[in-house]
Amino acid sequence: MKVFLLAVLCLSAHTVVCRLSISGDHFYEGSTRVFLSGVNAAWVYLGTDFGNNQLDNYRLSKYTDYIKQVHSNGGNSIRIFVHDNCETTPDIDSNGITQGPDKSGTLISDLKKILDVAETNNVLVFFALFNGAQKKTDHWKLQGIITDDNKRQKYIEKALQPMVKALGNHKALGGWDIMNEMEGIIKVEAHAGDSCFDTSFLLNSGAGFAGATYSAQDLQRFLNHLANGIKQADSAALITSGSWNPISNTDMFGSQNLYNDSCLRNAGGKQQGVLSFYSTHTYAKADTCQCHYDNISPFHGAGHHKSDYGLDKPLVIAEFSQKKGDGWTASKQFNHAYYYGYAGAWGWQYKQESSDADEDTAAVINAGLQFLKGKTDASNGGTVNFHL
Repeated sequence: MKVFLLAVLCLSAHTVVCRLSISGDHFYEGSTRVFLSGVNAAWVYLGTDFGNNQLDNYRLSKYTDYIKQVHSNGGNSIRIFVHDNCETTPDIDSNGITQGPDKSGTLISDLKKILDVAETNNVLVFFALFNGAQKKTDHWKLQGIITDDNKRQKYIEKALQPMVKALGNHKALGGWDIMNEMEGIIKVEAHAGDSCFDTSFLLNSGAGFAGATYSAQDLQRFLNHLANGIKQADSAALITSGSWNPISNTDMFGSQNLYNDSCLRNAGGKQQGVLSFYSTHTYAKADTCQCHYDNISPFHGAGHHKSDYGLDKPLVIAEFSQKKGDGWTASKQFNHAYYYGYAGAWGWQYKQESSDADEDTAAVINAGLQFLKGKTDASNGGTVNFHL
């Protein structure tokens, strides 16, 4: 009924924006089931693309090219990083208190420019706010938001909610990804009380690779409060947080889903502060002779069905590559996601970095997008190409 009512509103009320919604394991545009086929175009210059008059003609032209590539190759969605480690946004003073989205007041208008280009090309944008995969010089600012209740609330009030309120009704806004790979900065430790805060199952998994700094409870409270803040500003917003590996995003395989509703609520106490959908990343790991997927990966062996993870929300495979694909081509990866219960797939990534051992070239990712172009199978992934 929720999906039907949304479809009626989209058709009949010119003042209401038809927005991406969720029913069961899938996304919908109006009453049409859709599959998020897309790419990470995570940055032009990481942490310095938006706000403070940084979105110059070069940066905007690169994002425009990325978005047009997604559209021309049959994709419909893109994931872009915003604050990273707080290098230039939000505007945080020397005491760690957020004063606004950015010093010069251009962050929101910069993000709107990206959304405007995306709308013209029928591409949905998912903004990833923070990054747990690296710790940089300015990480102390992010540390305050993660661990200090007052600093976190100031960020929510002064930066996050103004962004959400200003951009929430844009047709091209797909949703908000609170933190990329929080497992990079998580501590691996036992917890005698709540199993949600026990990360001992991550021992020898590689978690903490960016510097094990925060407990699970620290990070879950952070997610809970930011998700709640987003929902307060826009009750229809879609929220996720990209896990580094499915191991921390499922209760199956002897693991613990650190992102489930009860864990986030237990950590932060906010009932609205939960994720709308799950998103996870997967790359084949090095062993004695070559790279192989671990047994929890969606692409392990013949591949897992989404149902194997026992999740009650849609699951997007939000980072993967043919380069670290254990013999899986990009086309096979996108096809598997479409036919095996997942709600979307985003290849990694358009921006080429010499230091990135995981990324595919744009040509490789585009071949995967082209493989799903035009699909409309409502009994599987759903419609790939749709109008915003």
